[in-house]
Amino acid sequence: MATADIDGTTIAYEIIGDEGPLWVVTPGGRFDKDEPGIRELASALAAHGQRVVVWDRPNTGASDVCFAGPSESEMQADKLAGLLRTLGGEPAVIVGGSGGARVSLLSAAKHPDVVAKLAMLWISGGVYGSMLLGVHYCGESIRVAWRGGMDAVVELPEWAGVLERNPSNRERFLALDRKEFIETLERWMLVYCPQPGATVAGLSDVACAQLQVPTLVFRSGSRDAHHTRATSERIAALMPNAQLVEPPWGDDEWNERGDAARAGTGHLFERWPLLAPQLLEFARPT
Repeated sequence: MATADIDGTTIAYEIIGDEGPLWVVTPGGRFDKDEPGIRELASALAAHGQRVVVWDRPNTGASDVCFAGPSESEMQADKLAGLLRTLGGEPAVIVGGSGGARVSLLSAAKHPDVVAKLAMLWISGGVYGSMLLGVHYCGESIRVAWRGGMDAVVELPEWAGVLERNPSNRERFLALDRKEFIETLERWMLVYCPQPGATVAGLSDVACAQLQVPTLVFRSGSRDAHHTRATSERIAALMPNAQLVEPPWGDDEWNERGDAARAGTGHLFERWPLLAPQLLEFARPT
């Protein structure tokens, strides 16, 4: 595992593959680069002559925690752009799912120089899905910070991974001002509130429609309340160089993988390697 200092934040990453065009794969949630399916997709792409970056976003895995910026996703998008520039500045094929799709899309919007092509699946959206994200990512940390300060925040199970993988994160948490931490997470939480003219949290439809990057959008399942089908279809319709395609699995993939993960019999991203053929075809020079 390698690390890079991106504007004062240490980012943990690996490059899979020795040569070829550069890619980035970003999972969703606060899952890290070692979540089953992420490395396997990267390896499947590398087997066809690609170099693939897998990385821990700030607030995930072995990277530093970082509580700055208009939203958590925008902060992570800025760090991704900085990482790619540090690696040599070559525009990459950026692939992301769920929260990783949002980070990837924001990277393309804010930093078009680092993106050669963009591929997204499980794009979060809809009233229920969006508001749930705000509570999921911010709610519990805000609640315990009000009552117990940062000493209580570091005891939350949701931060156990970043503290175990990067013990110095404990000091970063404890050094934060409780009031400023709450204000930051409330600002981040507000971004997830559904707004007219913003299909994806943190990016206006007008800005989305101005993106010229070639984009592959995998259609979401019809019963996925977290990443509604309408969201994927709307984003594909907004972006002038986007194509909407069917994913390499059935209509209920997100729900089935989620059930398996909760039951301890599977993982959310374990079937992402099935995306490799479509991604490779999309990325092939024309």
